[in-house]
Amino acid sequence: MTQDHPTSLKDAITQRELQVWNALVVGDQAADAAALDATFLGVYADGFAGKADHVGQLADGPTVRHFSLSDFTVRPLGQDHALIAYRADFARVSSDTTEVMFVSSIWRRAGAGWVNIFSQDTPACP
Repeated sequence: MTQDHPTSLKDAITQRELQVWNALVVGDQAADAAALDATFLGVYADGFAGKADHVGQLADGPTVRHFSLSDFTVRPLGQDHALIAYRADFARVSSDTTEVMFVSSIWRRAGAGWVNIFSQDTPACP
């Protein structure tokens, strides 16, 4: 059984995570860049990525055709950080196959909003 932080934190972090996914669907580099901290680190099946890598993947347009996120868990990591973990079902623009990943991201409070400082994608077992 998991215990989540109050709904306001869960809603705020979930909305920010959705903004990143929506940027991937529409190919919006500016929205993607605004969501990521300058020190962002991504850990993926093909290696590590920084902010420039994550934003750069949108240079030729969208990378995701559609997505569905579920099973959200949000946990506070002190006063100004939070972890979100969830399931992502999605299809890349280059494929008709739906993929499943489990994602965890850490967000840091920045002024009145939040920026993503870390994300790790774990492909689901077949």
